[in-house]
Amino acid sequence: MNITVTLPDDLAAKVRLMESELPQIIELGIRHWPPGGARAFEGVRDVVEALAELPAPEDVLRMRPSPALQSRITELLAKSRAAGLTADERREWEQFEFVEHVVRVAKARAALKLKQKPPVHE
Repeated sequence: MNITVTLPDDLAAKVRLMESELPQIIELGIRHWPPGGARAFEGVRDVVEALAELPAPEDVLRMRPSPALQSRITELLAKSRAAGLTADERREWEQFEFVEHVVRVAKARAALKLKQKPPVHE
């Protein structure tokens, strides 16, 4: 696909230097761009990427939210109790709830795998 974009001269000069890497740069930018102004995917992406690595069961059981994600969850929870959430914040909260569910399922399956794992004899 061909796309024409008008850029300021200084940015155009930088883009020319990275022309061969432009598809990857755009891909990364899109992945990291907050949809609808929400910061929802910032911490969730880390969780999904960690699970996509197919970690060992022990690693799954050790998974915890990053400090930034935990802070955002705490912030939304407090706001929900005090004043209520905006539509974007509700969507963000629902995404956190979904990811929490996925992590709980992953942890339950990891615990089962460890239970079923035969003991290692040395």
